[in-house]
Amino acid sequence: MITAICPGSYDPVTNGHIDVITRAAGIFDRVVVGVVGSPHHKQPMFTTDERIDFLRHALSHLDNVEVDVFRELVVDFAKRWEAKAIVKGLRVISDFEWEFQMNQLNRHLAPDVETVYVMASPQVSFVSSSGVKEIAAFGGDISELVPEPVARRFKEMFPNGRPGTPENPGE
Repeated sequence: MITAICPGSYDPVTNGHIDVITRAAGIFDRVVVGVVGSPHHKQPMFTTDERIDFLRHALSHLDNVEVDVFRELVVDFAKRWEAKAIVKGLRVISDFEWEFQMNQLNRHLAPDVETVYVMASPQVSFVSSSGVKEIAAFGGDISELVPEPVARRFKEMFPNGRPGTPENPGE
């Protein structure tokens, strides 16, 4: 059985993430989606438990996909699951530049773990977590960009957009 991991912050999970994970599930026997529990480079908008719940809901139709949290190096997470591959999605050239650096570092630390890149499908290639957060915060419709529970949660957080928007002039 060949296992792959799909690590990320998933803050929030988008339909682009689901596209890559679903395609990876068609290639590998088992896919473990790793949610970074405490990202050092940014403060997540959603709790680790929320991010895990969003993913489990969105991926429940895939029998060979599991969701787990990790707080160690990606390669150590891969080793913990005896994964042979790290699957990463690519949308734009800047994604490649970053992932190329990470690949070289990971290869140095764990030469037996390959990194596999999956190009984003055209219909979701423009979707990013940061873009979704920005649209949602201003009261925009993200329902076609994220799984339904994520869109619903954003509506709860920003029912009329954040203060300073035309819908909520507030400040």
